[in-house]
Amino acid sequence: MFSALMNYMRTNNVLPRISDTERQALEAGTVWIDGQLFAGNPDFKQIMAEPYSQLSEEEQAFLDGPAEQLCQMIDTYEVERTRRAPDDAVEFIKNNGFMGMIIPKAYGGKEFSTLAVSAVMAKVNSYSSTVGTFVVIPNSLGAAELLKHYGTDQQKDHYLPRLASGEYVPCFGLTEPTAGSDAASIKAEGEVFKDDDGEVKIRLNFRKRYITLAPVANLISLAFQMHDPDNLLGKGEYPGITVVMLHKGTPGLHNGDHHMPVGEGFYNGPIIGENVICSPEQIIGGPEYAGQGWRMLMEQLAGGRAISLPAGAIGGMKSVASVTGAYSMIRHQFGFPIGMMEGVQDKVAGIAGLTYMFEGARVYSCSAIDNGEQPPVVSALLKSSSTEHVQKLLTDGMDVFSGAGVMQGPSNILASGYHGAPVGITVEGANIMTRTLIIFGQGATRCHPYALNVVRAVENKDADAFRKNLLGWFGHTISNWFRTKGRGLTRGFSAGSPVSGPTATYYRRLAWSASRFALLTDLAMFFIGGKLKAKGNLTGRFADVLTWQVLAISALRRFEAEGRKEEDLPVVQYACEYALARIQEAFEGIHANFDAPVVGWWLRKPAAFFLRINPLSQGPSDKLTAPTAASIQSLSDQYRRITAGVARADENAPGAGRLFKAFRLQQEAQPIMAKVMKAQKKREVGKGMVYEVMEEAHEKGVITETELRQLRQANEAALAAIEVDVFTPEEYFAAEALPPHGQVEKRQVANG
Repeated sequence: MFSALMNYMRTNNVLPRISDTERQALEAGTVWIDGQLFAGNPDFKQIMAEPYSQLSEEEQAFLDGPAEQLCQMIDTYEVERTRRAPDDAVEFIKNNGFMGMIIPKAYGGKEFSTLAVSAVMAKVNSYSSTVGTFVVIPNSLGAAELLKHYGTDQQKDHYLPRLASGEYVPCFGLTEPTAGSDAASIKAEGEVFKDDDGEVKIRLNFRKRYITLAPVANLISLAFQMHDPDNLLGKGEYPGITVVMLHKGTPGLHNGDHHMPVGEGFYNGPIIGENVICSPEQIIGGPEYAGQGWRMLMEQLAGGRAISLPAGAIGGMKSVASVTGAYSMIRHQFGFPIGMMEGVQDKVAGIAGLTYMFEGARVYSCSAIDNGEQPPVVSALLKSSSTEHVQKLLTDGMDVFSGAGVMQGPSNILASGYHGAPVGITVEGANIMTRTLIIFGQGATRCHPYALNVVRAVENKDADAFRKNLLGWFGHTISNWFRTKGRGLTRGFSAGSPVSGPTATYYRRLAWSASRFALLTDLAMFFIGGKLKAKGNLTGRFADVLTWQVLAISALRRFEAEGRKEEDLPVVQYACEYALARIQEAFEGIHANFDAPVVGWWLRKPAAFFLRINPLSQGPSDKLTAPTAASIQSLSDQYRRITAGVARADENAPGAGRLFKAFRLQQEAQPIMAKVMKAQKKREVGKGMVYEVMEEAHEKGVITETELRQLRQANEAALAAIEVDVFTPEEYFAAEALPPHGQVEKRQVANG
């Protein structure tokens, strides 16, 4: 019976078919807490015992020292205007070891932890993406990372010290006009042949695009499809994707042209190769690694997606939190700070709550990588969600800044990040593809306790393994059905909680959510099967459930790791309620669109009714809004903790510098303002804003001359901070014009 069922499943596309490249992606990395969520019964005691690390003294000193110094060197408006990284900043990066953070100390690098690399990227890249790329790219997927793991001793000895010092500026050539998110379909070809001297060589022809640092790089790691018609390397005629290192100036190699990314311009452009000749010794890992490129990339991306792009995005969130909370308190309308209005508080609270949660996810996932995990599914969901939500937070921040948020110039704080936010959404796997294909598609197979074993058994025609795992899968599904019903009836109380107090409810509801997620996953795989690959909207909703479960767990892990601080409780409650509400929305979408006979009807009708009347959450209550917003509206330890790692602009600089000065002076003047307001209540001083009646308060002896001067300084600083830039007609039209259309079109033809 089981043999017949196995044959039926193989021939009728019941299970998704797995290609060789998909198999390498599935087998790369490790299963982390995501495996417990797919199993449906997470052990939160174990999950909360997972590392949540801190920087070493050396790493913290680097973050507070050279990384902060680098940011102070950058005039962000000038960089955005000219689209150039200042030469002194690039030299500072090279001279202070920024390019070698992932390189072992034995080769001249810093050998920082993943958490430290992420923290430095978060600080620098959120301050200036143009300058930040000189930090991010050398420490991301590319020459140093691949050489460290796969390079020959000779390659390591030559390249790693020179990469660490900045002598070599690297870039990585993968994307092509016809191979974007489907990177395995690259057309770049390298044909193996013997030259006139009888030496084995590789002739490369390729056209790469969207390559960051390509215009200024002098060392290019290039991915290509190898063709070895005479099997000279002994790997067959088509060994597969291979990665080779090319030096700038190699005959036939052209780099130096630029694309023009949106937002703050960074160095990005095409790389063209026509009959570029290289040696097999230039393959990373040497000739033995011919055809191993895709496996190498998948192994390093398994954890790598959780580092650079999430770091920049979450650093951006912290920057938004630091300035939006401040602005909401120094900007007054209708006689009081706009941050006291509920509508504004709602935006500020969302910024604070999501920033707290995502920073928890950054530290938690990086700590896992430092502990030996390489979780591809968690990495993918963190990249997708963080880059998506930094854009949301920037929009909400601009809403609070209002007119000051949309008038460009040196005084605008948020516009540059807002303009550039789409870049993070599209690179390293477009978020659309990551959400609808990778997170659940890879997770449901790799992280599920039985699915991958069943697929392997079917492919290998192993009837015994098939029977054992399929029966286990059926038992798993039945257990989750009963578990889901029990947890639904008790709203998670039957699951218990590893902690007591106000946060216990979130562990219970997340356990309830996990059992329902696991049950629905099984139903989708049983009744939709191989067609799931084409059901992107449905798999995207499954991905949303998994994403917000991981993010809520991260917020709770942070709360525990930081000592369950009482003042943070409203923030973590806001974050968890927000996440659970998103999970509820995704579940409702899954039920409403589950396209399968009988089971689909049951999910769309009776099950959906009970889902709606017994929701996981309806979102953060209004009672949480004010205390959550308040977490970033005063210069408290809590504010500093939530915005930790953000580079601080000089107080005399326009934009953020002036804002922070006004915020500081206002906070210092709070006791004086309280005296004036107390006098107003006693009718000793007239009505109006404190700054409007401060002279009267001084005349009537309510405040001293010194206190009056302090209020004047605070008021002047606030007025300066809310100013926007004004340009003369000559200044306004002085920006360098872009090339005319015809010239651009000619370059496109030339590069084609």
